[in-house]
Amino acid sequence: MTTIVTDTGFHRDDWTAPICALEDARTGHGIDLPSCADPMELAGQLSEIALIRVDFPSFSDGRGFTIARQLRLMGYTGRLRARGHLIADQYAMARRAGFDEVEIDDDLARRQPADQWLFRADWRAHDYQARLRG
Repeated sequence: MTTIVTDTGFHRDDWTAPICALEDARTGHGIDLPSCADPMELAGQLSEIALIRVDFPSFSDGRGFTIARQLRLMGYTGRLRARGHLIADQYAMARRAGFDEVEIDDDLARRQPADQWLFRADWRAHDYQARLRG
């Protein structure tokens, strides 16, 4: 099982459509995007993709943040989910990069309960730019 983390805490996954590999992309399905993927492979298809789930193979691998930012700059407005080895300390960065939610396994949810993720949910207020503005 997995847990979905949003700015309001932990939730069950409400996505019911299939999630398929990038090469099997279909309208109405979600897409699993590995951290080594080039988001440009989705150019021209973004409006047809309801959910993109970007893999984080380890918490020290930040390529997923770059992918999220590129997808948003390309105009993707659908649901963008980070999945894998993220920790609560990375939640604010994930949100700033463009992710709507984070999917973690239940074991991590037990080790890092919702309050640790919610502590970082006010991600707009605690970046260095906000501190510079005063």
